[in-house]
Amino acid sequence: MNRFECLVKPLTWFMALLLAAFVAGCGANGDGGTTTAGTSTSASLLARTTVVAGVPGIPGASTTDPSVGFASPSNGSINVPTSTNSSNNLVTATVVSATFSQPMDPATLNSSPAGTLLTFTLKETTGNNVPGTVSMNAANTVATFTPTASALTPKTSYTATVTTAAKNAGGTQMAIPVVWSFTTKAVASTVQAPVNLGTAGTFAILSKTGITDVYASAIIGDVGTSPITGAALLLTCGEVTGKIYVVDAAGPLPCAVNDATSLTAAVGDMGTAYLDAEGRTSPDFTELGAGEIGGLTLAPGLYKWGTDLLISTDVTLSGGPNDVWIFQVAGQLNQANATRVTLAGGALAKNIFWQVADNVSIGTTAHFEGVVLAKTLVAVKTGASANGRLLAQTAVTLQMNAVTQPAP
Repeated sequence: MNRFECLVKPLTWFMALLLAAFVAGCGANGDGGTTTAGTSTSASLLARTTVVAGVPGIPGASTTDPSVGFASPSNGSINVPTSTNSSNNLVTATVVSATFSQPMDPATLNSSPAGTLLTFTLKETTGNNVPGTVSMNAANTVATFTPTASALTPKTSYTATVTTAAKNAGGTQMAIPVVWSFTTKAVASTVQAPVNLGTAGTFAILSKTGITDVYASAIIGDVGTSPITGAALLLTCGEVTGKIYVVDAAGPLPCAVNDATSLTAAVGDMGTAYLDAEGRTSPDFTELGAGEIGGLTLAPGLYKWGTDLLISTDVTLSGGPNDVWIFQVAGQLNQANATRVTLAGGALAKNIFWQVADNVSIGTTAHFEGVVLAKTLVAVKTGASANGRLLAQTAVTLQMNAVTQPAP
C-alpha cells in the first residue's frame, strides 16, 4: 500500500499542474498576448501607428485606404533649416508637408475652426503645439503645414502627426495615423525655395530675339522665341525633340507651332523669374573666390557676385534632390572650354538657377548644369552640352550643341 501511494501522489500533482497550465492558456488572448490592460493597449497603439520613412506604402492599411506616402522634412532628418526664402522673397518658417496616395477631402485637413481638433499637427519635443495653418494643393494630394512664426526653433526636435480624421474625396478615413520627426539645425538658417519659372519652365530654350544654330544640334524639350518673328529661329525640325513655338507663320516647317499667346505668357514668366532670382536677399556667400569658382565644391544656398563669374576648371555642386542653388551674377558668366559643372549627392539641375545680368558663355565642349536666367545673350560654343534650360531676354546662339531639359 505504501508503494501504491508513492506512485499515485506524484501523478496527482503532475495532473494538477497540467490542468493549471491549461486554464492559464485559455485565459490568454488569441495571438499569444497577455490580458494585462497596459500591455494589450500598448501593443494595439504600436500596431496602428505608422512612422513615415519617406517612401510609399503603409503596412496594416488596405490598398484602398488613403495613406501618406511621402513627408517633408522626411522622418529622421537632421540639420533641417529653420526658415525658407520663398519665390516672393518672403522668409517664413520651414513648412512641413504630407503627400497622400490619393486625392483627399480638404475639409478634413485644412485649418479647423478654433476649438476643434486639428488633423495635421506639429509639436516640439516638449509637447507644445506649434501654431500654424494647413492648406491643400490644387489636386488635394499634398497637405502643407505652415507655422505662424517666421522660423522654427534651432536645435529642436519636432514631431508631425496626421490623424485618422483625414478622409479621401470619397469619405474613407485613413486607417492608421501617421507620425514622423525631424530636428532643426543648431543655429538659425534659411534655405532657398526654387525660383518659380511659371510657363517658361516648359521650355528647354526660350528667347526674345531669336535662336541661331550651326547644324546639327540636338535639343530635348520645347523651343520658342517671342516677340521676334519665327524666321529668327534657325533650328530645324529634326534637331528638336519637342515643339517649336513661334509667333507667326515664318517658323521652321512643317513642325512650327504658331502660338503667340502662349509665348507672350512664357516670356513674361521668364522676366518674372529673373526678377525673383535677382531679388533674393541675405546671401549665404558673397564674392566667393573673387569671382572664380573653378575647382570648388559648392553647397546649396544663395551666392552673390558684384562682378563677372568665371568657371576656369571643373566645379561640383553637392547636395540632395530637394536642395536649391541660386547664383546672382552682376556681370558675365564665362565657362572655360572643356570644363564641367558636375552634380553630386543627388543634386538636380532643375533646382539650380544662374541669374546673370550680362552675357553667358558656355565654352567649347564644356558641360553645363542648371537653369540660365540671362538678361542678355546666351552663347553656347561648339560641341558644348547643357542639362537645364536656357532662358534669354535677348538671343541664344548654338553651335552643334546638346541641350536637354532637366528631369521634373
